[in-house]
Amino acid sequence: MATLLLVIIYLAFISLGLPDSLLGVAWPVMQSDIGAPLETAGFLFMTIAGGTIISSLASGKVLRRFGTSKVTFVSVLMTAGALLGFHFAPSIVWLFVCAIPLGLGAGAIDAGLNDYVATHYKAHHMSWLHCFWGVGATLGPIIMAQFISGQNSWRNGYFAISGIQLALAIILFFTLPLWNKVKNNSNITKNGGTEESKSISYDEEAKEIKPLQIKGVKLALTSFLFYCGVEATVGLWGSSYLVNVKGLHVALAAQWVSFYYAGITIGRLITGFITFKISNLTLIRMGQIIALLGAVLLFLPLPSIFSLVGFIMTGLGLAPIFPCMLHETPTRFGKEHSQTIMGYQMALAYTGSTFLPPLLGFIATHSTIGIFPLCIVVFVAVMLLSSEKLNNLLKKKELTTRKDTSSTAF
Repeated sequence: MATLLLVIIYLAFISLGLPDSLLGVAWPVMQSDIGAPLETAGFLFMTIAGGTIISSLASGKVLRRFGTSKVTFVSVLMTAGALLGFHFAPSIVWLFVCAIPLGLGAGAIDAGLNDYVATHYKAHHMSWLHCFWGVGATLGPIIMAQFISGQNSWRNGYFAISGIQLALAIILFFTLPLWNKVKNNSNITKNGGTEESKSISYDEEAKEIKPLQIKGVKLALTSFLFYCGVEATVGLWGSSYLVNVKGLHVALAAQWVSFYYAGITIGRLITGFITFKISNLTLIRMGQIIALLGAVLLFLPLPSIFSLVGFIMTGLGLAPIFPCMLHETPTRFGKEHSQTIMGYQMALAYTGSTFLPPLLGFIATHSTIGIFPLCIVVFVAVMLLSSEKLNNLLKKKELTTRKDTSSTAF
């Protein structure tokens, strides 16, 4: 029973990833079809991400009132309707209207399912969950590319993805009773207390927590900001860069971007195994260096095939960073502060994906999309520098603590 529900949750996370990569690969065709300027994609992306932030912030109250199962069902149904709206949208105005429920639905699914799996399943399932998001994000461009190359129709691509979302919503509807059965068999948290006692103790602790005053938190938030900024910017503008600068056909560019998402997916699958041998800090550093090398390949004036290698390397490099940074939060800042700081980190992550891609779109509109690889290099470099500065700060803090402990012992 629990296994069946877990499969459904994995499918839901695939559906969460499917729409995330569609706008970027379809925009070169959508732009000419609708007659909108290049930067409009950035504002559409901002609208979707803004809805995601709002629904994530409100998810706690909504989930407590209606439960994860109902919220997930309604959210998937909402995204299916929004994608169907993209198919029928007669103008850019309607695309913005449909972008609102698309973002609201995605944020509720993300927050609800992450919380549910963390509460009712063992920890290793969380790593695979984010891997399945990558499966959806990889399939999205592939499906869209098929419709663009075969029918030259981005609208039918959105229609197909909407149909997949609707099918999942139907599955969720008929499996709603499963959620309560699994919940009733999993009332004990990892800390050994009930959900109720855990909530009470957390509320008491939260009153005394001032997370932004803890050393290193702002550096961690900067890393999350630029990580999601890089991930979203590559996904949104990569196809436009390949079409307008490298001269690739729209369908081929979409396929190349799908390899970027495949790099994230495969990288996270591999990361789940090698975490037994390599520490989170090492994986974060390795990932950032690989992503930086991939961005440099995009930046250098090399033949087009090196751009494909650059996209794949960037995806592989980004793969371990996000889950490993999340997992390091209790170690870095203490278990008593981790839940509050985790919320700040997710907020900054969504902020990065909301504002950095449109910023690049705005600059590109008034200059050239050729600045895309330079921006990616800068974003990854800032993430790497802030992460390394945080590591050095925490090492000094650890050494100071050890010295204090040793002097007290004598």
